[in-house]
Amino acid sequence: MPSDLGGKGGRLISYPDRKNYCDLIDEAVQSGARQKLSCELVGISARTYQRWNQDGELSEDQRIYNDVPVHNKLSTAVRQEILKVINQPEYSTLTPYQIVPTLLDSGQYIASESTFYRVMREHNQLKHRGKGVAGQRKKPQPLKAAGPNEIYSWDITYLLSPVKGLYYYLYMVMDIYSRKIVGWQVHDCESSSHAADLIEDIVHREKIDKNQLVIHSDNGSPMKGATLRAKMIDLEIAPSYSRPRVSNDNPYSESLFKTVKYHYTFPENPFASLNEARIWVEKFVLWYNDEHQHSAIKFVTPNQRHNGLDKIILDNRKKVIEQARRDHPERWNGRKTRNLTTINVVYLNPDKENNQLAENKVLLDRVA
Repeated sequence: MPSDLGGKGGRLISYPDRKNYCDLIDEAVQSGARQKLSCELVGISARTYQRWNQDGELSEDQRIYNDVPVHNKLSTAVRQEILKVINQPEYSTLTPYQIVPTLLDSGQYIASESTFYRVMREHNQLKHRGKGVAGQRKKPQPLKAAGPNEIYSWDITYLLSPVKGLYYYLYMVMDIYSRKIVGWQVHDCESSSHAADLIEDIVHREKIDKNQLVIHSDNGSPMKGATLRAKMIDLEIAPSYSRPRVSNDNPYSESLFKTVKYHYTFPENPFASLNEARIWVEKFVLWYNDEHQHSAIKFVTPNQRHNGLDKIILDNRKKVIEQARRDHPERWNGRKTRNLTTINVVYLNPDKENNQLAENKVLLDRVA
């Protein structure tokens, strides 16, 4: 029997459905799941997923472009009717998989989805159909944090449970300026409601004022769910989102989850229970915020920077080094001392100019 989801000879899979499956698989793989298992869970093979994503771009089902036998050749009248429909304002942003059902709802059938696609392709009307298709790939606006509690980054990652194929979900929110984990929760499901509760708790603990905070996340359903959106509107928090399937747009959370799963205490075996997972994460967060000397903030702890102590600590370190250099100048051989200047500004998705400045600063720090 042919497969329902893209197997040889299977039914056509619309571009929106393909994208949805690939988004789910990518999210699972980024969180540590195996690609083959992730594909099986959504009902496709790993080979089908790879075929859909050849050359790094999600492709359409090319069978929609197959030549129609002569006896099924479209009449000029039907072809003209298709062109007329797809250019009407109410249909101009829709794909054939949206147009045909809409027409059916109004009691009208003109042609199949594949025929619509073929005609649209012949007349070069396939590009950038659908609301915001072009804009979805546009890089998010650059954000700049000059202090704590200005920009947060958050995401959800999988934690293995004792039941194969089922997971616990770690929600984690980081302040990108201080790198402090300002909030976390572990649940047995992904939910916009859980995320809303977490954000509200953080706002109260950190005493966030209205219109003070921007929260950046990817495009997952919990991140854009109605409950969380309503809560952010109520708290007057500005949202920021990554491009679909572009993990580099949310680098702080990606890096944090890597630190979580590569920590030496992270268990090799699945967590025995939800409570066990929560206990481990609580200990990790205490270590991360209070003991972890973070390389990106000049090896102070996130809590030290969050509380404004990093400048004092770095100034003291600088005084010690300068005194040592005066006592033993031969050990420096004319070289500069290390750069212990406080990092005043942190960027999320910087533009080209600011990104170059940041890269140059990193290189100077390494040389120093």
